[in-house]
Amino acid sequence: MAAGKSWATRSAAAFMALAASAGCAGGPTGGSGPQAGAARTPSPGASASPARPSGPPGVLPRPGEVGRIPLPSDGLPPVISSIPTKRKVVFLTIDDGWEQDPGFLAQVRDRRIAIAAFVTRDAVEARGATDPTAQGGRFLGAGKWDYMRDLRGAGATIENHTLTHPNLPALGYERQKAEICGTSKLIRRHTGSAPTLFRPPFGNHNTLTRKAAKACGIDALLLWTATVQPGGKIAYQVPDKKLRPGDVLLLHFRPDLSRDFRILVNKIKRRGFEIGNLDAYLKAATR
Repeated sequence: MAAGKSWATRSAAAFMALAASAGCAGGPTGGSGPQAGAARTPSPGASASPARPSGPPGVLPRPGEVGRIPLPSDGLPPVISSIPTKRKVVFLTIDDGWEQDPGFLAQVRDRRIAIAAFVTRDAVEARGATDPTAQGGRFLGAGKWDYMRDLRGAGATIENHTLTHPNLPALGYERQKAEICGTSKLIRRHTGSAPTLFRPPFGNHNTLTRKAAKACGIDALLLWTATVQPGGKIAYQVPDKKLRPGDVLLLHFRPDLSRDFRILVNKIKRRGFEIGNLDAYLKAATR
C-alpha cells in the first residue's frame, strides 16, 4: 500500500475482518441496517449513492433555546460542565486516544454523530505506560495522528487533554502551560485546526490552569455530568440516575469502543434525547 494513505483506508481490511468475526449484523441492539463492512452489489443501472449531507453533524440550537453561560469576571476561560437548555439534547465527548477503533470512526462518519475528542499526546502516539483501561485493545495507538485527522474529517472536533495526562494542580504555571500549549501545537500541526476547548485530566484544575489555558488560546475548560462505562452503561452524577437536558457525557477510547458506542447512541435515542453539536451550543451559550 502506498505511503500516506489515511488510517481509515489502511485499516479497512482489519475492520471488515473484525466485523465478520464478531458477528455484528445489526449491532448489539438488533438494528435492521446492513451489516458493518458487508459487500453490497448494486443492481444493473443503479444510480450513484446520494450525496452525504453537508453542514455540521448533530442537532443545532434553535433561536433563543440556549441560556447564557456567564463569563468569569477575571477574564479567564470559564469552567463548563453542562449546557443550559431545556431541550432533550446531550453532548458526547471522548478522552485520551489510546484505542483507535475504525468501527467507532465509521459510526461517527456514517451516522453523522457529533462528538468532541479530547486527546492526549501520549495516548495518540502510544507512548510510555499504557492506560490500564485500554490494555488488551485491538487498535492500541494503531492510527496515531492519521486516525485523529480522519476523525476530524468525519465531523468530530479534536480538543486538548494535555501531553502526558498529569494532575495539573500539582504543577506550576510554566509546566501546566507546556502541557497545554504543547498539545494545542500538535493538534494544529496534525489536523490543521487549533483546539478551543480543554479538558483537565481527572477534571482537576486551579487558577493557574485557567491562566495557562488562556495563554494557549483555549476558550473554555469543559468537564462532564456523566461518564460512560464499558458496555455503554451511563454512570450518572445525579441522584435520580437520569439523563438531563444539556448533559455532557464522557467516554474513553477503550477496547470494544465500537460496540459500546453503538449501544450508547441507541440508548440515548430510545430515551427521547438527541445528540447536539457541542461547538454550536457553546457558541450560543457564550455569545
